[in-house]
Amino acid sequence: MSSETEKNKAIVRRFLEELVKGNIDVIDELHSPDFVDRALMPGQGPTREDYRQTIEEILDAFFTTNFTIEGQVAEGDLVVTKYTEHGVSRGEFASLPPTGQEETEEGIYIHRVSGGKITEEYSIIDPRPAMETRAQEIRKRERIEQELTVARRIQQASLPKEAPTLAGWQISPFYQPAREVGGDFYDFFELEDGRVGVVVGDATGKGMPAALMAEATSNMLRAVAQALGSSSPGEVLERVNETLLARIPPNMFVTCFYAILDPKSGSLTYANAGHDLPYLRRRNGEAEELRARGMPLGLMPGMSYEEKEIELEGGEGVLFTVLINEVGVGKLAEHLLGRTSIGNSSTSLVHEAAQVMVDSILHDLCLVSPTALIPADAFEGGSGGLAFVSKSFPAIEHVLLVGS
Repeated sequence: MSSETEKNKAIVRRFLEELVKGNIDVIDELHSPDFVDRALMPGQGPTREDYRQTIEEILDAFFTTNFTIEGQVAEGDLVVTKYTEHGVSRGEFASLPPTGQEETEEGIYIHRVSGGKITEEYSIIDPRPAMETRAQEIRKRERIEQELTVARRIQQASLPKEAPTLAGWQISPFYQPAREVGGDFYDFFELEDGRVGVVVGDATGKGMPAALMAEATSNMLRAVAQALGSSSPGEVLERVNETLLARIPPNMFVTCFYAILDPKSGSLTYANAGHDLPYLRRRNGEAEELRARGMPLGLMPGMSYEEKEIELEGGEGVLFTVLINEVGVGKLAEHLLGRTSIGNSSTSLVHEAAQVMVDSILHDLCLVSPTALIPADAFEGGSGGLAFVSKSFPAIEHVLLVGS
């Protein structure tokens, strides 16, 4: 073999090895000005500048973890190189989304070398390894989408179909699912003597497991509360905790706030299983946390739950929350104390119907902060009110306003 063919092989080898390292300048160094790319991708031009742009896009989309030249053959001005490349798909390329997985590419390059410069390039790539990786990723994403679709249906089906009718009270629910399906749930159900059970909770995790656990917990709470006919939210949470322990998967738990409302007297008895603290807003604008000690459901056996009771007077309200973060806590305190436009708007709407309040609060929420949780005053002239707001960034999960 002549020394010229060996030099050509060395030029091609250096070019390929530098290229996978991310050295784009090697194109200008080793390609002739009139270089022609003979293996064009859709929309790609044949010039050296077009080739450079394509390589930059490939390097942005793929991180090469290993590049091996299996062998080279040279004859005349042609150099044939067989290679294997392993890399991670980290960005979109050719309209295909990144997989985040390591992919293997096997192929052959044919370069024409003249005067120490590469003048032409042909490439033959075995698409089977990459296509199989892509096919697996597509199947995986389809399964995830199917699971999310089912989880959304489960979550929506588990929510109340209609609001109960209570003399002297108004109920106006609002529900808008977030992009990610989680374990948020709420429910209200009839109890003895005209009392109403109100529950809000959150099962840890996302997707199908969280949706299933949320539905199971909600059903348990309803069944236990109605079977016991109990006026003790703490006793209901104790029973549900013991039942849930035998069924909940490892590393999962459920936070839950359960309250019993007596619409006639305005009495609200409640217990908390590790859930976000509700807030009570008095008619004079003062706000206070409704604290009650208790561990989340499904963590430990033999738990007891502290029980407390408040009396809601006309124009007072309670805010129940889900998934409030540190930013939301600050915003919530401001709103409850009436220091923002939302707090002011809720105060000005004391005399309005529930739906008007919902529309106004949602409007103000978008204006102030996408992470804010908003209080809602009850209505004047009755025993009091409840406001329930569930938030899962970046969408509002559901709003339930109950007012006298």
